[in-house]
Amino acid sequence: MSVLEVRNVTKSYGSGHTLVTALDDVSLSAERGTLTAILGPSGSGKTTLLSIIGGLLAPTAGEIVLDGESVHLHTRGEAAAFRRNRVGLVFQDDHLVPYLTAEENLLLVPHLSGRVRREDRERATGLLAEFGLGPRAHHRPAKLSGGERQRVAIARAMMNEPSVMLVDEPTSNLDTERGTQVVDMLRDHIHRRKMTCLMVTHDPRMAEEADVVLQLVDGRVA
Repeated sequence: MSVLEVRNVTKSYGSGHTLVTALDDVSLSAERGTLTAILGPSGSGKTTLLSIIGGLLAPTAGEIVLDGESVHLHTRGEAAAFRRNRVGLVFQDDHLVPYLTAEENLLLVPHLSGRVRREDRERATGLLAEFGLGPRAHHRPAKLSGGERQRVAIARAMMNEPSVMLVDEPTSNLDTERGTQVVDMLRDHIHRRKMTCLMVTHDPRMAEEADVVLQLVDGRVA
């Protein structure tokens, strides 16, 4: 059974002669334990699609179904709670808080939910160790390499044990070797934890590491 279903999603801006369609009747599904790469050039609608799945944008038409439940987010509060509780987001830039250590960046997730428990600290320590960042746990982002920062961002997205992870161009600021290492590590964790992950990329070499590859061209699945 699919964990995530995107059903006939369209996203348009403007009207009349100024109408721009970023996504045009897009449908896809993703199963548990798979890394799906969404491949396409700049402007193809990849980031718009992730933003709609993650509740950052509302579709013009269509629906998102997660764990068999249609997602309807009517208020900012509902959208924020949805992202906090059910979605793990990794942005193109790592978006780490510069004055927090790697461990503190992970603990920011439960902190935003109300309080940090002992099991949250243990989970953060375990995730950093699994991503090879144990010795770097108390370093701030400025003291980490690009690949290490991206791994911290991925580990942070796993803190809330999300139903789906959405990863936007995780290797755009990395060379091919470090980019491949990051994607390999991401895929291995997705398999091990039986998670569901959609990764946007414009790089066919990174898409080769995924279980499933979908190509998005001019807002449509090719």
